[in-house]
Parts: sequence; C-alpha cells; structure tokens
Amino acid sequence: MITTDPVPGAPCWLDLGAPDVPAAAAFYGAVLGWQYEAMEGGEDMEGGMFRRDGKIVAGLGKLTEEGARSAWMIYYNVADADATTQAVEKAGGTVRVAPMDLGEWGRMAQFSDPLGGQFAVWQPGTNGGVELVDAPGSLSWTELYTSDAEGAKKFYGDLFGWWYSDMELPGGGGAYTLITPAGLPQERMQGGIMALPKEHLALTGGKPYWHPVFDVEDCDAAVAKVTENGGSVQMGPEDAEDVGRLAVCVDPSGADFVVLRPVPRS
Repeated sequence: MITTDPVPGAPCWLDLGAPDVPAAAAFYGAVLGWQYEAMEGGEDMEGGMFRRDGKIVAGLGKLTEEGARSAWMIYYNVADADATTQAVEKAGGTVRVAPMDLGEWGRMAQFSDPLGGQFAVWQPGTNGGVELVDAPGSLSWTELYTSDAEGAKKFYGDLFGWWYSDMELPGGGGAYTLITPAGLPQERMQGGIMALPKEHLALTGGKPYWHPVFDVEDCDAAVAKVTENGGSVQMGPEDAEDVGRLAVCVDPSGADFVVLRPVPRS
C-alpha cells in the first residue's frame, strides 16, 4: 500500500498537465469527487491543487510543453534530487527538467527513462507531498507499461533501490512485476511494471508510460462518470482476482489513469 510516509523511492506526489485547466478540474471533480483550488499568481501560474475531504490529493497545471501529450506525472521521494539526476544520466536516462527549488516546499526534477518513460522526483522541504492516499478518491498504486520490463527493472531498481517480485497473469498473459520500496515489507508494495508490445502503447507511440491508479468506492459508477463527462474507457470494468474491480480510462484530453475498487473493502 502507498502511504504518506516520505520513504525514499516511494510515490509522494502527482500532477496533471492539461491543455484546458478548468475543463480538467471539472472532469476529475465529477469522476473522483475532487475539489479544485486554484493558485494565485495570474495567467502565468494557471493551475492549482485537487483536494478530497479537504486533503491535497494531486496537482493540476497548464500543459505548456510544445508537442507534449496531456498526462499524469508521478513523483518519487528522494533524499537528493541532484544526486538522482546524475544517476539518471549515468544509467542512460534523460533530464527533462533540471533540479529546481520550489520555494521552501522542496526540490524537484523530471526525467525520461532510457526508452522514454517520463517520471519525476521530489526532495521534500516543508512539503512532503500529497496528504491522502490509499483511500477513495486518492492515489493507491502506480503502474508502468513498457516494452522492456527487464530493462525497466534494472534502471529503476538501480535508481531507487526498489525490490521486485513477479506474479503470473491469468490466461498465460505473462508476468506482472510488483514494486516495493527498498527495505520495506511487501505490505508496502506501491506499484507494478507491465510488459506490453510497442503496438499496444499507442498513447505514446510505443514509448513506456507511467499512470496512476485511483481508489474508488464504485468502479462502474466511476466509469459511467468518465464517459458522461467526455472521457473514454480502454479496458473494463472487469474483476481482477485478489485485486478488485478496475478500468483503464482516458480523460477528454488524452491523459490515462485507472480506477480501482480494491477488495476487500472493510
């Protein structure tokens, strides 16, 4: 499970780059019950925070990178963003945004892995990240789709010290790799790596991509809200044994995410 503990290598923040901030705020408000809180600062600071039950669950900002697709960016906790940047470059990754301070909140950087999968890191200052996880309307899992699972395991394992375990998918679908932060028990699993052929990675033209999994109270109801509000469904809803009921969704601007009603729900 994901927690709000600032453990190195664990997801601690996520934000969405969207071409239309008000439209994205309305969509996720309808689907996940989020409240949007705009930042002050004028047009150059278009964006803000999503809250659920008063707690920050994600960020939202204007997509400004030319040619970029709308997507969720997942940030992983690190002790030293500059040292992580050097490690990324040494391992064959690319620096997309060099380490930079965000006031007293912390220090961030954004990267691409050797095959182009985008991710980010956060070195906490006064802000450790999101305030609600593993609860309805919040982040509960992170997932990488890639055509080279073994390469991804080595890259991210060397970078973050992740521990891995593989589980066989039903129907001969191959293996799914489970991710646990270094030194923590399997109860702290935080995500997975799924091997897919490049032709199944159409959203990014064959490149790997990370996406968030959001906990919901009712998967079918969430999917209905997705389609009612202009989004689409790539897969599901369907039941996954020992996992829950889930669906892979795409918002109106093309950003992908998963909704999951985990089992059991106490």
